Amino acid sequence: MPKIYIPVAIQKEVFDRSKGYCEYCLLPASFSPNAFNYEHIIPISKNGLTSIENIAYSCGGCNSFKNDKIEGIDPLTMLLAPLFNPITQKWEQHFEWDEDDLQVLGISSIGRSTVNLLKINRENNRNLRKLLKMAGFHPPF
Repeated sequence: MPKIYIPVAIQKEVFDRSKGYCEYCLLPASFSPNAFNYEHIIPISKNGLTSIENIAYSCGGCNSFKNDKIEGIDPLTMLLAPLFNPITQKWEQHFEWDEDDLQVLGISSIGRSTVNLLKINRENNRNLRKLLKMAGFHPPF
C-alpha cells in the first residue's frame, strides 16, 4: 500500500494539538527512540479523509497495532467496541493511570478496547514511563 501524503500544514497543526505526545498512549516523542507517525483515525480504506479532524499523532507502536482498525474487543465484555478517537473524545473519560502512574487503565469499553488492541501498556512503554517518572516528566499532564 502506498504511503499517503499528509500536508505539512496538517502535520504542524496535529503536532501542536498533541503537544508532542502520542495521542493514544501519551508517550512523549522527545524521549522516544522510535519514530512517531501522523495516522488516519478512520483509515482511508474505510473512507477516512486526510484532514485535521482525522489525523492523530501516534507513536510507532500504537500506530502499528492500530493499523486500519476502528474497533477492538473490550476484554471485560468480550464485545466489539470502537477505538478511542483523540479528536472527538477526551482521554480522561476513557482512561486513567494506575496507582503507580505506569499503566494506562481503560475505564470505558472504548478505553479498554483501545488499551487492549494498541497494547498501550507494552513493556517498553512501562519502562519509559518509569524512567520519565523518576526524572519528573511523567505523568505528562
